Formats: sequence, structure tokens, C-alpha cells
Amino acid sequence: MNLNEARAQAAARWSALGARERQMLLAAGALVAMALLWWVGLQPALRTLREAPPRIAQLDEELRVMRGLAAESQQLKSAPTINQGQSARALQAATERLGERSRLNLQGDRATLTLQGVPPEAMLSWLNEARSAGRARVVQAQVTRSGDGYNGTVVLSLPGGGS
Repeated sequence: MNLNEARAQAAARWSALGARERQMLLAAGALVAMALLWWVGLQPALRTLREAPPRIAQLDEELRVMRGLAAESQQLKSAPTINQGQSARALQAATERLGERSRLNLQGDRATLTLQGVPPEAMLSWLNEARSAGRARVVQAQVTRSGDGYNGTVVLSLPGGGS
């Protein structure tokens, strides 16, 4: 059966229907067309309009953080270089502020910090100071969080070291 025959057959069936049946079929077709228009055309656009402002705010915040990190990175790059001895002294001073809950072991160009129940704020402060004042890079960290703080070890590479 070709297209013209199918059209002719459909037109014959349409003309054989009563007026009420035609109205019902037209109403059903209009309902299906409106549903398709909603699901394909309008609903995705409305969802995008609803979700866009919070997503833009989230991306703006991420951009702000990234710019801050980039500025800090540039600041650290332009900071004068220090030797391993100065770096070790800065790490020791920062570790002393952590108190009895931490121990720093220096071996050549590496420093290992052992933690036992160090509060999160103190850990963050120590890491920031190790990076900025000590110019040390974290090479390995095995840290777990328990009820009283962080436990584990952090291995750092001191400036001028091999890694």
C-alpha cells in the first residue's frame, strides 16, 4: 500500500464517522498535541529558568574561590625562596601550636607529622602555615577523622628537596 492509498483509506474512514466521533477524535488529538508541546517544548525550558539562578550563584562562588586560590598561588610563587632549615623551623613552630596531640619528624627533605585527635580548625591552620610560611608541599596523607579530631600522618616535602 502506498501513501496515496493510505490517505484515501483514512479520508474514507473519517467521512464515515459521525460528527460527534470526529469532535472526540479532534479533541483527543489536540490533547496529545498539547501534552507533547508541554513535555518537549515548555517543561524543559521552564525547568532551566527555575534552576539557572541557583546554578549561576554556585558557579560564581566556585569562580570566586578559584580566583582566590589563583591569587594565593601567585603570591606564593612571588614570595622569596627559603631553605630547608627555615622551612623546618616554620613547621616546628606551627607544630608546637598544635600541642601534645602532634609530633613532627624531620628527615632530610621530608617532614612527617603524626596527629592524634587534632581539631579540624587547628589542622587547617597548620596546613595553611606549612604551605605559606614553610613552603612545604603535602606528598602523602593518611588521615582519618574520629570523634575528637584527626588522626594519622601527613608527609611533606620541604623546599629544595628532590620531589
